[in-house]
Amino acid sequence: MTTAREIMTEGAECIGAEETVLEAAKKMTQMGVGALPICGTDDRLKGMLTDRDIVVKVLGAGKDPAQCKAGEFAQGEAVTIGADDDAAEIMRTMADHQVRRLPVIDGHRLVGIVAQADVARALPDPKVGDLLQALSVD
Repeated sequence: MTTAREIMTEGAECIGAEETVLEAAKKMTQMGVGALPICGTDDRLKGMLTDRDIVVKVLGAGKDPAQCKAGEFAQGEAVTIGADDDAAEIMRTMADHQVRRLPVIDGHRLVGIVAQADVARALPDPKVGDLLQALSVD
């Protein structure tokens, strides 16, 4: 069975919990991504910051992105997947938590990100439909 390590995008970069949302937005733009893992000073994953978070929770709420810290948007325990977990576990985790991107962890170290599109490319067609249906919002 295909593992997260085999289908993930390597080289995921964190935004520091103490860095601003504006810095995160610039980093997302430079990297061409829509989400960044939030890491603490201990290099442990604290959560994910998405472009939607920035629009809805910062801009839409009238907050200044240059003043908000990325760590303010780390909610609870981060949803992750182990590097050696298989595609079925990835799909289950995405569906259970209604997320489209999962940080891939090896021990406590961030090693990559698995996005919905990565899983879709790695799965046979019928399973792709199941994943898309599970993540679709009515």
